[in-house]
Amino acid sequence: MKRSACLTILALLLIARSGIAGNVTLDEVLRKTIDKNPEIQAAKLKLEEAYGHRLVFRSVALPDAIIGVVGGDQGGHRAGQKANQPFGFAYGGFTQPLFNAAIPASLRRGDIEVLIAQQQLNMAVVDHLHGARTAFYTAIYNRSLKQMGEEQRRRLQEISRSQESRYQAGLADRGVFIGAQLQSRELDPGIGVAERGYAGAKLRIAELMGDDMGSTALIREPQGELTYKTLDLDPDRATAAALQGRADLRLARLLVRAANEDQRIIEAAYYPSIYAQVSGDYIPVSGVRRQSEGSPRRQDDVISSEIRAGAAYTWRVVDNGLVRGAAIKQRSAREINELLLHQMEADIPRELARIRNNVEAIETKRAALIQATAAAEQNAESVRKNLEEGVMSQYEFHLAENGLTKIQTALLGLAYQQNLALAEWDRVTGRYFQFSDGASQNVQ
Repeated sequence: MKRSACLTILALLLIARSGIAGNVTLDEVLRKTIDKNPEIQAAKLKLEEAYGHRLVFRSVALPDAIIGVVGGDQGGHRAGQKANQPFGFAYGGFTQPLFNAAIPASLRRGDIEVLIAQQQLNMAVVDHLHGARTAFYTAIYNRSLKQMGEEQRRRLQEISRSQESRYQAGLADRGVFIGAQLQSRELDPGIGVAERGYAGAKLRIAELMGDDMGSTALIREPQGELTYKTLDLDPDRATAAALQGRADLRLARLLVRAANEDQRIIEAAYYPSIYAQVSGDYIPVSGVRRQSEGSPRRQDDVISSEIRAGAAYTWRVVDNGLVRGAAIKQRSAREINELLLHQMEADIPRELARIRNNVEAIETKRAALIQATAAAEQNAESVRKNLEEGVMSQYEFHLAENGLTKIQTALLGLAYQQNLALAEWDRVTGRYFQFSDGASQNVQ
């Protein structure tokens, strides 16, 4: 009785755990990737860090103020004075830039720093969404391959059992029975490869979603099937959209702008800087004197509270190549970024044309396979019946089954390749912020 109760509780726990694991759709994979992926979270933190960097760039235009207090105690024995005499005074200063050629460029550079961090976050989102999407398709593809292989093995095992019965009844040769068993065993390596690919893709999905990867973690099963769609891809229109919307292109343009502003900040050292300055000292007592500085009048040595105000400027007249060398180096970096940007923009039409050509080739292959599928299915069914009746040989049945399986596997592979091509199209065109797994291909 106790053993039965324990088994019942264990079964309920296993059912509960499997229910917790559940299935996961592509939309949910993409949503959880955005919300919980560790690298995307790190990019979000870097965006917050960029706001701090912007304050640093803006600080060149902000005033600089300083306040200090000095205090102490003077000891000793002098006639008519106390042994301990505490003292203290305060001082302060205020500096405000009035003219600095680096201020406009620094303000723009601070804003660009935030925009760069934003586009880096967008790139992280795009890269991981694309990785999650391709991993999801890979999992579905390998699961379908595994199911097809298991179904073919099941049919072969049925034939093997039938041939075994005929052999025991003396109606068939033992070689036919052994051949059926060997053919079913030949499918085991392919099924194992598909099963390992399916498990690896599931782990990749869980990793990208930020799920628990511990020893007790429950890996969720991808939900859905690979479907083939009729696509109408327009590279010319997609190129215009990609040039405006792709996160990496926006980032490259921002890097060019940032390098240009950095160069202007460096070249600002060629021009004078003018500052307004206010400083003062507060002495709480009177009659304090400093060490004589050689003045014949003792009142010149008296220290008292005072405030000083005025303007000052600095101008580097000779820099010995320090500023010029740094400016030339920065200009070189900007030109390199511009070349990389132009190369990336020129690659987009070629990438889109390549993807469209691949999709058209997939469509042509699929049309040819569809025509052969019906004939292969009819032939396999006819050969199976003849084999059961002893008219056909095991070798002929094996050829018919292999022919049908190859066609079905090829159709599945073409659906997988088309989904990957569509995912690559969305990546190249920058549409991952508009992606939805519904009837519409545009993002909501």
